[in-house]
Amino acid sequence: MTLILSRAAAATLAAIPLALTACSSGGSPGSSSEESERLRIVSTVAPLTSIIANVAGDKATITGIVPEGTNSHTFQPAPKVAVVMERADIVFVNGLQLEEPTFELAKANAPKDAIVVKLGDRVLPESQYIYDFSFPEKDGKPNPHLWTDPTYAGKYADVIKDTLVQRDPANADYYVSNHMKFIGVATDLSNALKTDQATIPGGKKELLTYHDAYAYFAKTYGWNVIGAVQPSNFEDPQPKEIARIIDQIKSRKVPVIFGSEVFPSKVLAQIARESGARYEETLRDDDLPGKPGDSEHSWLGLMRYDYTTMIKGLGGTTTALDALQVKDVAPDTADYPQ
Repeated sequence: MTLILSRAAAATLAAIPLALTACSSGGSPGSSSEESERLRIVSTVAPLTSIIANVAGDKATITGIVPEGTNSHTFQPAPKVAVVMERADIVFVNGLQLEEPTFELAKANAPKDAIVVKLGDRVLPESQYIYDFSFPEKDGKPNPHLWTDPTYAGKYADVIKDTLVQRDPANADYYVSNHMKFIGVATDLSNALKTDQATIPGGKKELLTYHDAYAYFAKTYGWNVIGAVQPSNFEDPQPKEIARIIDQIKSRKVPVIFGSEVFPSKVLAQIARESGARYEETLRDDDLPGKPGDSEHSWLGLMRYDYTTMIKGLGGTTTALDALQVKDVAPDTADYPQ
């Protein structure tokens, strides 16, 4: 499979022409006819692109257009991205109002026969939307971070498989096989998570985060998100709110505050100092670990990293998670041009 997941906007846009003409599959050159027979898929944030690549394998050329380390909630695709949309067979976005500018660009520029899919809208009934401090109901935008929950990642894979089969029925068996393998990977991750989270002392599975990317995960696995520091405008909280958070941390004896690598915050470090909690600033919302081409640079690698960081931060051990083999299920190694 050919998978573009760049770390900067300029690199992403520079890679777009390559994504449309590349002939490599797992780093090996192929014929132009082979390339023309592959599905052209456009995706947004890196975790989704990774899940899609696991199901599509070497039958697709996949372009992820949201650079890693970018605030996906405010990302505005450059006009040049329209060129990719014009040749897309399928466009997958997370939905739940995460990437509306990209969705509108797809509607305006994708071919009439292209399939445009909002994954989150397909798998999450409105009655199950979660609103919170970072995503208040008054703004009408639910928390969109379904991919941090392995059960929803599996549901995303279900929709991806069905869409690929609809568009490319000749390769249906291949997509079904990859899908089943990915569901197995997600299930193994879920089981390891359940085993290791049980080691947290006192069963205190409590999360105080900067950006609330774990609301659905918490609901499924019995965690308690006691707060998310970042307001809905993605700015730092006001002094009054900071004081309230510090009091809350002290009263609940919260041992660690989990920051976000994508949203570095001096305010969160200040809150940790004044409350006595440890500041762990390396959680990743949608920025994959490692470098393109590494096995860890994947949805599975991302989620194992986050779960391990949270459980160890709260005093637990991660024997089961550490034992997981992190690799893509598709037969070819993904190609991540720098």
